[in-house]
Amino acid sequence: MNFRSSSGFIRPRVAILVAVAAGILIGVVMALNWPTGLAPQFVATSQDSSASERVSFDTGFASVVQAALPSVVTVTSTRVVRAEASEMPFFDDPFFQRFFGGQSQAPQERREQGLGSGVVVSADGLILTNNHVVEGASEVLVIFDESKEYRAKILGTDPATDIAVLKLSKADSLKPIALGDSKNVRIGEFVLAIGNPFGVGRTVTMGIVSATGRGELGITGYEDFIQTDAAINPGNSGGALIGEDGRLVGINTAILSRSSGNVGIGFAVPVNMARGVMDQIVKQGKVVRGYLGVNIQDLTPAIRKALNLSENRGALISGVEEGGPADKAGLERGDVVVSLNGEPVTNSRELRFKIAALAPESTARLEVMRDGRRREIAVPLTARPGEEQEGAPETPEEPESSSSVLGIQVQDLTPEIREQLQLGSAAQGALVVGVQPGSPAAEAGLARGDVIQEVNRKPVRNTRGLSSALSSASKDQPILLLVNRAGATTYVAIER
Repeated sequence: MNFRSSSGFIRPRVAILVAVAAGILIGVVMALNWPTGLAPQFVATSQDSSASERVSFDTGFASVVQAALPSVVTVTSTRVVRAEASEMPFFDDPFFQRFFGGQSQAPQERREQGLGSGVVVSADGLILTNNHVVEGASEVLVIFDESKEYRAKILGTDPATDIAVLKLSKADSLKPIALGDSKNVRIGEFVLAIGNPFGVGRTVTMGIVSATGRGELGITGYEDFIQTDAAINPGNSGGALIGEDGRLVGINTAILSRSSGNVGIGFAVPVNMARGVMDQIVKQGKVVRGYLGVNIQDLTPAIRKALNLSENRGALISGVEEGGPADKAGLERGDVVVSLNGEPVTNSRELRFKIAALAPESTARLEVMRDGRRREIAVPLTARPGEEQEGAPETPEEPESSSSVLGIQVQDLTPEIREQLQLGSAAQGALVVGVQPGSPAAEAGLARGDVIQEVNRKPVRNTRGLSSALSSASKDQPILLLVNRAGATTYVAIER
């Protein structure tokens, strides 16, 4: 094979030498101008100038995930649910009817378990999760690494955003996650969802940001969701949605699915919204939002034309509450709000969010369009009437019935019952007339017809004494019961 130059033909051997020399020259130029390690890679840099993480095709997101995993926990909750007698099959039992016939309509109680995830956001034990993960819970446990378990206090909840804040009083070596800025999240960016789906253990899934600012879904009262196709399933609720730099950008909250499984449409509460809720709960124990007292709607092209509006933005006031803040300040139905405190208002949802972010007793300075003219109206805000956002729920007191403690229904002994059970006329205790399936008592083997005569080695005379003994028992130790069963006594230990 010959190589031809502009000067004519040259010999093959010379051509080979020229080619080799050219290759060496090109290699030198590349070495001088390109950085070492030329494997294709994505570089994700932390906001801290002293640290950066490298994401490459060789290692994927391993380094980012390893840094974030210790901050994501499993959250389990226990709630007591009252059920009507018709839901409790033991009320139709002949044994029960023989002694207690007319009392079979009393409502009963059962314990329900919930599972979700949470994110450690401070070194002193603050954890963000979803309100629906801990709503109505009488006990909340936080589990690290599927091994270390701690009791958590519900510091406060905000149903309107589905955010809850937990507080650990005892925990060692907490590693809080770094918080990102959700307003900078862009459609198409890589994100990772971390949580405990279906209770299988901490799991990481990858996807992209499919959309931002999702609302009008009917999930919560204030919706500004980040949408992602990263797999989110039951149990992921309250877990972390992180960016390529490992910083928290959202709290995983809900999925859109017909089968309760992931179909690639998941939603997360932006971290900026969650952080605002957390700050209020930490400072004042609850979330209180500013209230304007109006009904608002978006402007359609037809409405803009009818109102002779040239601007393609604003929120139309469609109603004014009589005697409310807006009414007192002079706002009218038909006004179009185009700015709030000097910031443009794009649509009704944006106005609603901005008003809610203001504190009661603060002033909202509105610029409105009325009859083709601009007006500025200052509105002193109030708190929303009947504010639904509450602080930390009060721990429910144990009722006199012991069912909420052990999962049983009890009855005082009567002479007729003592005779039927052949207990003797002097026998004392509390008769078990029902055991709820799945309760601590059921798991320990307690059964209908058992008579509880001692709690932690102390005699029990009746149901009132049983309730008192159980309420004073340590929650960190099993409860030791002495039970008379068919005339013979036996010990039963129940773990709560």
